[in-house]
Amino acid sequence: MSLADYPVLVRGGGDLATGVIHRLCQVGFSVGVLELAQPLTVRRRVALSSAIYDGTITVEGLTAQRVDNSEQWQRAVAAGIVPVAASPTIPAWIPTPEVVIDARLAKRNIDTRRDDAELVISLGPGFEAGHDCDLVIETNRGGRLGRVIEQGAAEADTGTPGLVAGHGSERVLRAPQAGPIEWRVQIGDAVATGDVLGRSGGEEIVAPFPGVIRGLLHPSCDARSGMKVGDIDPRLDTPCDEMSDKALAIGGAVTVATLDWFRRRASM
Repeated sequence: MSLADYPVLVRGGGDLATGVIHRLCQVGFSVGVLELAQPLTVRRRVALSSAIYDGTITVEGLTAQRVDNSEQWQRAVAAGIVPVAASPTIPAWIPTPEVVIDARLAKRNIDTRRDDAELVISLGPGFEAGHDCDLVIETNRGGRLGRVIEQGAAEADTGTPGLVAGHGSERVLRAPQAGPIEWRVQIGDAVATGDVLGRSGGEEIVAPFPGVIRGLLHPSCDARSGMKVGDIDPRLDTPCDEMSDKALAIGGAVTVATLDWFRRRASM
């Protein structure tokens, strides 16, 4: 039996989840993804959730495709493509997963249960290993990033993005007003301080400092007031089409934890 014979289901297809999916696929697991009907991902170029909007997306050589039924799901898997389905719950029509990974980063447990699969892994705060799931992965930047927690919880959400070139919370673009999103810029564009980037509910969203647009909420989404809708990186040479160091660290941690679980199960 190969690792591909053990289906892995990842709930969430954002940029950090994509690091997990990418690493798991690299070692040979068969991975499928569940997402919202309107994903709120900002770093869309490096998120497999974009397949919900665009039909397909390729991130660093890994291709994902939107699917809507069992036949399409299995056809994608057979072709080496990651199936992405819009479903808030685990549908009965997907193959029964051996491993479920909650990568939605909701900072709380929405509906994940330890009996969802043989192995259940959750990312970040809001879960307790040994109760809600089998393992929790630390997602907070710092010395514990990527730690595999077998008992207890991850560090509490700080609510503050990590510093990049001296910029922290101001890197996050937030909707000044609830309503439809309209963008004047695209991911990858260089902007200057004060540039009008778009509008939320008719009110302007302005660049707080010079940098590169690293992420934008999909324009089909309506924003809530104060909601994260974009991301600016002050480093003008930032690669907008590459997964972040954080995504790769978390992805590596999940992959090692999953492989270790299979190794221990095989030796029993």
